[in-house]
Amino acid sequence: MRLRRCLLAWALCGASGAALAQSVTLAGSMGNKALLVIDGQPHTLAVGQSAMGVTLLQFSDGQATVQHGGGSATLRLGGAPARLSGTATPATDEREIVLQAGLGGHFTSSGSINGRPVQFMVDTGATLVALSQGEAERIGLDYRNAQRGMTQTANGPVPVHRVSLGRVRVGQVEVANVEAVVVPAQMPYVLLGNSFLGRFQMRRDNDVMRLEKRR
Repeated sequence: MRLRRCLLAWALCGASGAALAQSVTLAGSMGNKALLVIDGQPHTLAVGQSAMGVTLLQFSDGQATVQHGGGSATLRLGGAPARLSGTATPATDEREIVLQAGLGGHFTSSGSINGRPVQFMVDTGATLVALSQGEAERIGLDYRNAQRGMTQTANGPVPVHRVSLGRVRVGQVEVANVEAVVVPAQMPYVLLGNSFLGRFQMRRDNDVMRLEKRR
């Protein structure tokens, strides 16, 4: 409750005047996520996630590193706000995705397919990106006339539709023309398989995964 009052106070202060640059404060944490106040608006972000053009690069021990456009800053819990300015870098110019393991050790991230928001989970054992029929319909993906096939699962063979995703974005990095399958089973995440991951050099350091886009 005390933290909510703190965030509300920051929001009201931010609304009192427009800033010429992004004002960012580290207001607290929620598990492995940082509570950032960006231009008066509170956001809860995991490493690699973004809000209002600000990306959380690192977060540990009451300290966070954030980036906005060409500028970056290190924030400390309870410290003064940092101001970040600069023109936002197009997503296609960004080359690294930073993910932090969540519950169960899974790496998840918000992102988009063809500009529509989705939630991803990294699956290094999957050959292709995989999404459910319900998710495909939600984002407006025309899969019913796509090539049909079968895939093998723990429960036996499953019919799928094979599609090409025009744009897949994770964090600030976007990849074009990614092969995927649409499956009939319901899934809470879009599985980020090797048709996407193969475009990157992958490094893992304990609970942090870094994906650097291949040139």
